[in-house]
Parts: sequence; structure tokens; C-alpha cells
Amino acid sequence: MYHSHKLNKADSVLVVVDVQDKLLHAIHDWPDVLENTVKMIKFAQVLEVPVVVTEQYPRGLGATNEKIRELFPQFTAYEKTVFSCFGAPGFGEKLAELGARTLVIVGIEAHICVLQTALEALARGFNVHIAADAVGSRLPANKEIGLAKMRQAGGIITSTEIALYEWLERADSKEFKTVLPLIK
Repeated sequence: MYHSHKLNKADSVLVVVDVQDKLLHAIHDWPDVLENTVKMIKFAQVLEVPVVVTEQYPRGLGATNEKIRELFPQFTAYEKTVFSCFGAPGFGEKLAELGARTLVIVGIEAHICVLQTALEALARGFNVHIAADAVGSRLPANKEIGLAKMRQAGGIITSTEIALYEWLERADSKEFKTVLPLIK
């Protein structure tokens, strides 16, 4: 499979991993992680990049944060009890249906569910970009080690703004004017 280090919105899917309140509030710098995750979803929606959301054991960890749920006309999440999102029933099939070649991953925790999803995606031949400012762990050291391991495995560490500008490609588009207020 062809691998590109630059994002292309045509073959990208944004994967939002387990941003559930019971876990979110334990995450180091969680307000920033949530804010950047929300931005990534808004960017993806403006640019018509599909967004897929997962929830880890919602009975125990609760629902996805309201700021994320309210961004969708009809919110649905793939429920899982395994750490990799590929263990969620229907997740892999949805990516195939969307024609995904590149996964842009945000969410929590960087060293557990985000990491295991990224590793499995890489093993399955996807391009994988992880937005470092939109992932988090309870301990900053675990986030850093998780990001390092994803990079060593072939994942590309990026940020919300880098991903956005790569998806945009140009400043003279209607999409650029639409997302500009979200950047500032």
C-alpha cells in the first residue's frame, strides 16, 4: 500500500478514541485534550472527513463527553471492551466502507487505547497520524512513551493545526474561510 507522510482529506478518517467523562477528567491537561479533539471534529466536519467515535466499556466509564456528542446530528459510538478500536464490532467494516487509507487518531489514553489502535492500524497497512495535542494519558510520562512507541512503529506524530493545514492544502478555498475562526 502507498504510504504518504502528508495527510489527504480524500482518504482520511478521524478516529476519536474513548473521550468519556469518567476517564477524561483523570487525564493530564484534559481541558486542552478535549478542546483540541473538538476542534479536530469540527475541522473534519467542515472538510467532509468522516469521523468515527469509540467508547471503552460505557457502562463503567460513561458516555462520550457532551461537547463531542453535540457536534453530531445523530451521535453513534462503537462500543468496545478491548483496547484497540479494531476490537469494536463494526469498526473495521466501517473504515472499509469509508474507503479509509489514513487514520488520524485523537483521544485517550495515549499509551493504551490510542497506542493499540495505532499499532493495529499500522499492521493492517493504514497510514496513521496521531494528533499529539489531542491525545492524553493520566501521567504525562505515559503519554510521551506512547507517542514515542507509535512513532517507532511508523506512526506520524502531528498536531491539530498541522493536520488541518494538510487537509486544507490552500488558503483560497471556502473551507479555509469557514475554519479560520476555529483556529484563532
